[in-house]
Amino acid sequence: MVSIGEAKAQETLRTALAMGADRGILVTTDVTTESLGVAKLLAKICADEQPGLVILGKQAIDDDANQTGQMLAALLGWPQGTFASKVEKSGDALHVTREIDGGLETVALALPAVVTTDLRLNEPRYASLPNIMKAKSKPIAMKTPADYGVDVTPRLTTLKVAEPAKRQAGAKVETVEALVAKLKDMGAVA
Repeated sequence: MVSIGEAKAQETLRTALAMGADRGILVTTDVTTESLGVAKLLAKICADEQPGLVILGKQAIDDDANQTGQMLAALLGWPQGTFASKVEKSGDALHVTREIDGGLETVALALPAVVTTDLRLNEPRYASLPNIMKAKSKPIAMKTPADYGVDVTPRLTTLKVAEPAKRQAGAKVETVEALVAKLKDMGAVA
């Protein structure tokens, strides 16, 4: 289990350890880490750890970008399955199913692979008290981006954040004829 961010992310790792993870890695940084920086850090961690499968969330809670998984797969040269609602191992392949506009799409990936998940992939689990206590003794490696030789200096600057324009109030009409006349006036009906 890996987390990248502030030191308080250690609590999140402890929760994951209580749910069954064996150990954690926390890469602490005081700057907001952009998607490419996170992907580069994860690529370095993958080089060290040699996982057969990397599972990430679909998108980050802070910027909602949905980029890190795809960037990580590109940096590693690994196949990727995105928005997974179902994952099954079949021999040497991984079958990843995701929802699309017309139904479901399933792709077969060779391992190692990167998969980003949809909220429908699993039922949430909760840590039991005995496992919470055991998690306190499981190791969490504390690292920094410098330990991996990755520069996470932000390269994007937010210029402006603004609320969308307020919607104009609609108009009520009493009859169908009045509606048709109003639409003709607006040029919507020829």
